[in-house]
Amino acid sequence: MKLSSKTQTLHELIAPAVAACDVDLWGIEFIPQGKRSLLRIYIDKTVEDTTEPQYDEDGELDTGRGIGVQDCVSVTHQVSGVLDVHDPIAGEYALEVSSPGWDRPFFTLQQMQPYIGQQVALRLISAVENRRKFQAKLIAVNVQDEMIQVEVEKQQVLDIDSHNIDKANLVYQD
Repeated sequence: MKLSSKTQTLHELIAPAVAACDVDLWGIEFIPQGKRSLLRIYIDKTVEDTTEPQYDEDGELDTGRGIGVQDCVSVTHQVSGVLDVHDPIAGEYALEVSSPGWDRPFFTLQQMQPYIGQQVALRLISAVENRRKFQAKLIAVNVQDEMIQVEVEKQQVLDIDSHNIDKANLVYQD
């Protein structure tokens, strides 16, 4: 779950602009695609159970839960301004801003901790038990040792080094 140097540079540049919009930067993906690259920014908000529903400046009901369209629009404007000034991406690119969604991707081990006991999908860099792709129950997250523990079929428990994780996301279940 290590960021590339390009992604790390973009993260450092974008984080203050996202914070100025009163939302959290969940993570970013930079996908070079020939002439037109893709910069995807995931934003999130802390859910507050005590927040009373209110109407925002656009007349939309704001229940104090999650990311709304207006949050995405605000972040898009802020980040676009920063990217125009610093121009860190060569060539054309598309900018997407969204919430992480139900099947949220994980960018850090800390993001995984609240989801212990739930199903995650993992794509590994190097095979573990002759497999690079897993759908498993997240059992433990050890931030200090940079390891996670998952339970795959047949109650087999695997320890996986976070540096071996290419991609990880939550598997939505009803």
